[in-house]
Amino acid sequence: MVVGRRAPVHGVHRVRGADIETRPGIMETVPTMKTRQYTPFDQLIMNLDQALRTLAGKPLVSGRPDPADDVDETPLSEIEQRESARLMRVNHAGEVAAQALYQGQALTARLETVRGRMEQAAREENDHLEWCERRVKALGGRLSYLNPLWYLGSFAIGAAAGAAGDKWSLGFVAETEKQVIAHLDDHLHRMSPGDTKSRAVLEQMKIDEAHHGAVAKAAGGAQLPAPVRQLMRLTSKVMTRAAYRL
Repeated sequence: MVVGRRAPVHGVHRVRGADIETRPGIMETVPTMKTRQYTPFDQLIMNLDQALRTLAGKPLVSGRPDPADDVDETPLSEIEQRESARLMRVNHAGEVAAQALYQGQALTARLETVRGRMEQAAREENDHLEWCERRVKALGGRLSYLNPLWYLGSFAIGAAAGAAGDKWSLGFVAETEKQVIAHLDDHLHRMSPGDTKSRAVLEQMKIDEAHHGAVAKAAGGAQLPAPVRQLMRLTSKVMTRAAYRL
C-alpha cells in the first residue's frame, strides 16, 4: 500500500482564480482560456452600436494616418471638384456596405477564428470610412442619402454568406475585395490627376483591400460560382450609380 499519494482527479478545477485542466496520465496542469459567451441580446446591442457608429460618422478607427495628410492640395476646376466629390461619396457608401457585410458575416460565422477575422477586417475598413468622409467634406460634397439602405441590405447579405458556411463566407470576402479593387481602379481612371489627395486615399485602400482578399483566400475561402459573382457585380453597379446621384 502506498501511503500519502492521492490518485489524480481529472477535469477542470478552480485554483487561485484561474481555471486549470488535469489530463489523464499527465502529471501537469494546463491553463485554459475562457471566452465570454454573448447572448443574442448582447449581439443585437453590439450590432446596433456598430451600425449607429458607421452611419453617424463615428467609427472606431485603428489610428493610422490619413494618406491625404501628407499630400499637398492642388487647385481643381469646379467640374473636377464636383466629380471627385461624387466619386468619393460612392467610395464612402461602399465602405458603409463593407462594414455591414463584415458585421453580418461575423454574426453567423461558425468558427471563432473566422469570426475574429471578420471583426478585424471591419475595424480596418473603418479607416477607409473615415478617410472617405473627410475627403467628401473637403471637396464640398455630401454623403449618400441611401447609406442606411446600403447598411441594412449588406448586413443581410453578409449574414446569409456567413450562414452558408465559413469557406463560402471567406470566398465571398475574397471576391468582394477583388471587385472593389477593380472599382477603385475605375475611379482612379475617371478622377482628375490633379486631385492628388483623393488619389492617395484610393491607392492606400487598394493595398488594404488586396491584403484582406489574400488573407481570406489563404484562410480557406472557396471560389464562388459564376452566377453568384455576376450577381455581385450587378448589385455593385446598382449601388454605385445610385450613390453617385443620391
